[in-house]
Amino acid sequence: MLFKEIAYGPIHSRRLGTSLGVELMPLDHKLCTFNCVYCECGWNEPVYHPQLPTRAEVREALEAKLKEMVNGTCQNGTCLDVITFSGNGEPTLHPDFLGIIKDTCALRDRFCPYAKVSVLSNSTQLGRPDVVQALRLCDNRILKLDAGTDEMMHRIDMPVNEHLTVAQIMDWLAPFEGDFTLQTCFLRGEHAGQKIDNTTPSELEAWYRAVESLRPKQIMIYVIDRKTPEEHLEKISRAEMERIAAPLIAKGYDVIISA
Repeated sequence: MLFKEIAYGPIHSRRLGTSLGVELMPLDHKLCTFNCVYCECGWNEPVYHPQLPTRAEVREALEAKLKEMVNGTCQNGTCLDVITFSGNGEPTLHPDFLGIIKDTCALRDRFCPYAKVSVLSNSTQLGRPDVVQALRLCDNRILKLDAGTDEMMHRIDMPVNEHLTVAQIMDWLAPFEGDFTLQTCFLRGEHAGQKIDNTTPSELEAWYRAVESLRPKQIMIYVIDRKTPEEHLEKISRAEMERIAAPLIAKGYDVIISA
């Protein structure tokens, strides 16, 4: 499933509410630093000169969408909750990400000041100061960590950087001092002959340790909900997701379960 417009929606997000999406990646293929087995956009494609929308094109498309609304309300009367950057890959890969976020905040303040600016990121570009600066301007920084061990993170997310580690991601997350939402997809299955399961006791223990170290203000755990590129995956039940969340809720963490 690929998004074919720079600004699309509003659509209903099961995690964020009524969302106006902004696409910074190509409109005809996925471009990402991860190749997650569960990604609804499918597998990465070997495109050597991807066509990204320019900062001006993004600003014009977003402004046109917001002008269709009256005081941030859609024509059908639905209020806009959030302007969301996600889509066909990793939005922070865009070289003008900081400028685009600045433009978005200005347009939000002008047209619908109560809407939140949110970015869903896989955390791999947090070593770039401009990306960190941009994320600090956003209302919601929703940052991925799918496993507490390197082996399981690589099996699930299949990072393009084969040397990426959980410790490195945590080092990049630490300067936010918990002022972000940690996002994790729980799943079981198999890919390329390897077992995938981040719900085992040992994997959960490692993930819990990461959570305790990062102390995010919010934790968003979810399950696969649409067709995935790897067909041999299992959707985790709501009851099991509640059991995973329970120890964190008992410690006072704000945990959102999408299952």
